[in-house]
Amino acid sequence: MPKVIHFEINADDPERAIKFYSDVFGWSIDLWTGPAEYWLINTGQGINGGIMRRMESATTINTIQVDSIDEFMKKVVKGGGHIITPKLTIPGVGLHAYCRDTEGNLFGLIQQDESMRIMEAEQPEY
Repeated sequence: MPKVIHFEINADDPERAIKFYSDVFGWSIDLWTGPAEYWLINTGQGINGGIMRRMESATTINTIQVDSIDEFMKKVVKGGGHIITPKLTIPGVGLHAYCRDTEGNLFGLIQQDESMRIMEAEQPEY
């Protein structure tokens, strides 16, 4: 089945976006040495991505899993971003909120429901 393997963040000011995502999430971001102006994002786990100069009104919504949604909502604001929706409970999933980064991109934060994580771990293999 096809799956997401890379994400891209559009930025009017890539350096500002690099600072935001490095400060808030601790991601490692380095300039790519290829023929285009592009920065590679290493999240340290899961899917990695890139930052590029904004192309038209291109955007995507990426949801980032965090251990504490309250802690990361504070980090978003401290980093210059904005909270767009208050956190809400998605039954059986966890806590979710939409935020906006310094470049105007919308992204989600999700704190997984620990009881669901335990239930998933206890599922028998077939």
